[in-house]
Amino acid sequence: MELERNITVIRGDSATGKTTMLGMLRDYEELGAQSGVAVQCDKPCRTLTSRDWESQLSRMKDSIVFVDEGNAFVSSRAFAQAICGSSNYYVLITRESLYQLPYSIEAVLELRTTTRREKCTYNKAYPYYGTLEHAASEMDRSDRILTEDSNSG
Repeated sequence: MELERNITVIRGDSATGKTTMLGMLRDYEELGAQSGVAVQCDKPCRTLTSRDWESQLSRMKDSIVFVDEGNAFVSSRAFAQAICGSSNYYVLITRESLYQLPYSIEAVLELRTTTRREKCTYNKAYPYYGTLEHAASEMDRSDRILTEDSNSG
Protein backbone atom coordinates (compact mmCIF):
# COMPACT_ATOMS: atom_id res chain seq x y z
CA MET A 1 0.00 0.00 0.00
CA GLU A 2 1.38 3.40 -0.92
CA LEU A 3 0.20 6.40 1.11
CA GLU A 4 0.10 9.69 -0.74
CA ARG A 5 -1.79 11.77 1.82
CA ASN A 6 -1.55 12.21 5.56
CA ILE A 7 -5.01 10.69 6.15
CA THR A 8 -6.02 7.49 4.35
CA VAL A 9 -9.32 5.73 4.98
CA ILE A 10 -9.65 2.00 4.31
CA ARG A 11 -13.10 0.59 3.70
CA GLY A 12 -14.28 -2.73 2.43
CA ASP A 13 -16.58 -5.66 2.92
CA SER A 14 -16.38 -7.94 5.91
CA ALA A 15 -13.66 -10.61 5.78
CA THR A 16 -11.37 -8.71 3.39
CA GLY A 17 -8.52 -8.51 5.92
CA LYS A 18 -8.83 -5.01 7.36
CA THR A 19 -8.87 -6.02 11.03
CA THR A 20 -6.47 -8.90 10.39
CA MET A 21 -3.95 -6.46 8.89
CA LEU A 22 -4.24 -4.24 11.95
CA GLY A 23 -3.81 -7.23 14.28
CA MET A 24 -0.67 -8.28 12.43
CA LEU A 25 0.74 -4.76 12.69
CA ARG A 26 -0.06 -4.72 16.42
CA ASP A 27 1.71 -8.08 16.85
CA TYR A 28 4.74 -6.78 14.96
CA GLU A 29 4.79 -3.61 17.04
CA GLU A 30 4.78 -5.63 20.28
CA LEU A 31 6.98 -8.61 19.33
CA GLY A 32 9.02 -7.55 16.29
CA ALA A 33 10.33 -10.39 14.10
CA GLN A 34 9.23 -12.95 16.72
CA SER A 35 5.64 -12.21 15.71
CA GLY A 36 6.18 -13.92 12.37
CA VAL A 37 5.15 -10.71 10.60
CA ALA A 38 7.47 -8.77 8.31
CA VAL A 39 6.82 -5.06 7.71
CA GLN A 40 8.66 -3.16 4.98
CA CYS A 41 8.18 0.56 5.37
CA ASP A 42 10.27 3.75 5.41
CA LYS A 43 8.49 4.93 8.59
CA PRO A 44 7.62 3.16 11.83
CA CYS A 45 4.14 1.61 11.68
CA ARG A 46 2.21 1.99 14.92
CA THR A 47 -1.26 1.04 16.08
CA LEU A 48 -3.48 3.22 18.24
CA THR A 49 -5.96 1.66 20.65
CA SER A 50 -8.68 3.14 22.78
CA ARG A 51 -6.75 2.65 26.00
CA ASP A 52 -5.29 6.08 26.70
CA TRP A 53 -5.16 6.98 23.00
CA GLU A 54 -4.29 10.63 23.65
CA SER A 55 -1.20 9.73 25.65
CA GLN A 56 -0.15 7.13 23.06
CA LEU A 57 -0.59 9.59 20.22
CA SER A 58 1.40 12.32 21.95
CA ARG A 59 4.46 10.01 21.91
CA MET A 60 4.16 9.10 18.21
CA LYS A 61 6.19 11.22 15.78
CA ASP A 62 6.93 10.74 12.08
CA SER A 63 5.11 7.40 12.03
CA ILE A 64 2.27 5.75 10.16
CA VAL A 65 -0.51 5.27 12.68
CA PHE A 66 -3.17 2.62 12.05
CA VAL A 67 -6.54 2.88 13.83
CA ASP A 68 -9.36 0.32 13.70
CA GLU A 69 -13.05 1.19 13.52
CA GLY A 70 -13.70 -0.52 16.85
CA ASN A 71 -12.21 2.52 18.58
CA ALA A 72 -14.99 5.01 19.32
CA PHE A 73 -12.59 7.95 19.46
CA VAL A 74 -12.03 7.82 15.66
CA SER A 75 -15.15 9.87 15.02
CA SER A 76 -14.56 12.33 17.88
CA ARG A 77 -13.69 15.99 17.50
CA ALA A 78 -10.82 15.52 20.00
CA PHE A 79 -9.22 12.92 17.72
CA ALA A 80 -9.62 15.17 14.67
CA GLN A 81 -7.93 18.04 16.51
CA ALA A 82 -5.13 15.78 17.73
CA ILE A 83 -4.18 14.47 14.29
CA CYS A 84 -4.50 17.69 12.29
CA GLY A 85 -1.07 19.27 12.05
CA SER A 86 0.64 16.11 13.32
CA SER A 87 3.85 14.79 11.76
CA ASN A 88 2.26 11.35 11.43
CA TYR A 89 0.39 9.72 8.58
CA TYR A 90 -2.88 8.04 9.55
CA VAL A 91 -4.60 4.96 8.16
CA LEU A 92 -8.14 4.80 9.50
CA ILE A 93 -9.94 1.50 9.03
CA THR A 94 -13.60 2.45 9.21
CA ARG A 95 -16.88 2.31 7.34
CA GLU A 96 -18.13 5.44 9.10
CA SER A 97 -18.16 8.87 7.52
CA LEU A 98 -15.57 11.01 9.24
CA TYR A 99 -17.05 14.46 8.73
CA GLN A 100 -14.65 16.17 11.11
CA LEU A 101 -11.51 15.11 9.18
CA PRO A 102 -10.14 16.72 6.01
CA TYR A 103 -9.36 13.77 3.76
CA SER A 104 -9.49 13.41 0.00
CA ILE A 105 -11.73 10.98 -1.86
CA GLU A 106 -8.51 9.85 -3.57
CA ALA A 107 -7.29 8.69 -0.14
CA VAL A 108 -10.23 6.33 0.44
CA LEU A 109 -9.13 2.79 -0.33
CA GLU A 110 -10.90 -0.56 -0.35
CA LEU A 111 -9.30 -3.91 0.41
CA ARG A 112 -10.29 -6.55 -2.11
CA THR A 113 -9.32 -10.17 -2.44
CA THR A 114 -7.08 -10.64 -5.46
CA THR A 115 -6.09 -14.31 -5.23
CA ARG A 116 -6.91 -17.39 -3.16
CA ARG A 117 -4.46 -20.27 -3.10
CA GLU A 118 -5.07 -23.21 -0.81
CA LYS A 119 -5.43 -21.65 2.65
CA CYS A 120 -3.90 -18.26 1.74
CA THR A 121 -5.82 -15.19 0.65
CA TYR A 122 -4.08 -12.23 -0.97
CA ASN A 123 -5.64 -8.78 -0.78
CA LYS A 124 -4.78 -5.46 -2.34
CA ALA A 125 -5.91 -1.87 -1.74
CA TYR A 126 -7.79 -0.17 -4.59
CA PRO A 127 -9.33 3.31 -4.84
CA TYR A 128 -12.80 3.11 -3.30
CA TYR A 129 -14.32 5.78 -5.55
CA GLY A 130 -12.40 5.00 -8.72
CA THR A 131 -10.22 7.60 -10.38
CA LEU A 132 -10.95 11.28 -10.83
CA GLU A 133 -10.50 10.81 -14.58
CA HIS A 134 -13.29 8.23 -14.51
CA ALA A 135 -15.49 10.58 -12.47
CA ALA A 136 -14.79 13.44 -14.90
CA SER A 137 -15.82 11.32 -17.88
CA GLU A 138 -19.05 10.40 -16.07
CA MET A 139 -19.74 14.08 -15.31
CA ASP A 140 -19.25 15.03 -18.95
CA ARG A 141 -22.25 12.87 -19.82
CA SER A 142 -24.46 14.37 -17.09
CA ASP A 143 -26.98 17.17 -17.50
CA ARG A 144 -26.98 18.07 -13.81
CA ILE A 145 -24.65 17.47 -10.90
CA LEU A 146 -25.81 17.78 -7.31
CA THR A 147 -23.15 18.25 -4.63
CA GLU A 148 -23.24 18.65 -0.91
CA ASP A 149 -20.62 19.98 1.46
CA SER A 150 -21.45 18.86 4.98
CA ASN A 151 -19.04 21.43 6.46
CA SER A 152 -20.59 24.45 4.75
CA GLY A 153 -23.60 24.57 7.02
